[in-house]
Amino acid sequence: MMAGGTIGFIGGGNMAEALVKGLLKGAFPPEKIMVSEPGEERRRLLADRYRVGLTTENLELVRQCDLIVLAVKPQIVDEVLEGVGGAFTDAKLLISILAGVDSGSLEAHFDGSPRVVRTMPNTPALVGAGATALCAGRYATNDDVTAARHLFEAVGIVHEVSEKQMDAVTGLSGSGPAYIFTVIEALADGGVKEGLPRLVASSLALQTVLGAARLVDESREHPAVLRDRVCSPGGTTIAAVQVLEEKGLRAALMGAVAAAARRSRELGGK
Repeated sequence: MMAGGTIGFIGGGNMAEALVKGLLKGAFPPEKIMVSEPGEERRRLLADRYRVGLTTENLELVRQCDLIVLAVKPQIVDEVLEGVGGAFTDAKLLISILAGVDSGSLEAHFDGSPRVVRTMPNTPALVGAGATALCAGRYATNDDVTAARHLFEAVGIVHEVSEKQMDAVTGLSGSGPAYIFTVIEALADGGVKEGLPRLVASSLALQTVLGAARLVDESREHPAVLRDRVCSPGGTTIAAVQVLEEKGLRAALMGAVAAAARRSRELGGK
C-alpha cells in the first residue's frame, strides 16, 4: 500500500469513510490520510471520528498525496479533474470509484502517462463486508493494481475484471445492496401482514438473509441445490417458490441488474 506514501480522498462521503476506517483498522497512520470535502459538517465528523487531515482544496490534496481516491459523483468528474490536472504527475496513482466513467476518460484529463485504476465498490464496505471489482488503466502498473487491491481488501473482497465488464459489476454488486434491502423490507412486511410484531418480523427477515448468504458461502453449493433441499414435496416452501416464479422475482432481479448496468453506461457516455 505505497509504503510511506500519503493517501488522499477527493470527496468525503460514505465510501471514502469506509476506506478510511479500513485503513486505520489496518494500522495505517491517520496523519498519512487526507480528505478533501466541501461540506463543513461532514469535515467536522471525519475529523472527530478519525483524526485525519481535512481540506476544502482538491488541488492542495493532489499536491500532497501519492495515491488519490476519486470519490465524487460522476456528474461532476470533469469539473473536479480540470481543477487538479496540473498537479497530477506520473508519480501519482489515481483510484476512481465512479460509476460509468472509464479509465480512458479519466486519463484524458492529464498529460503524460497518468496511472489510473478504476474500481466499483459497494456500501457494505462500511461494515467491512464490501464487494469491489477493479481494472487497470492503460498506464497502471502491476504495483498500482496491487495497491488498489490492498486498499479495498481492507473493507471486503476484491475481484479484478476487464474494463468492459465494469458496467455489469455496477449493476450487480455496486447497486445490488439496494435490491437486498428491498427484499429484507418485503419479507418483514410479509411477516407483519401475517400477524408478527414489526420488531420480530424485521429481526427474522434480517437473520434469514444473513443465514442464507452464509450457508451459500460456507457450503460452496449452488443456490439452486440449497433451495431444493428446503422444498419438501407438497410443503410450504415449494408453494411459496411457485408464487415467486409466478410474480417474476427472478426476472425482476435480472432486469434490475441490467437497468443499473445500462444507467452506468449512460453516465459514462457510452
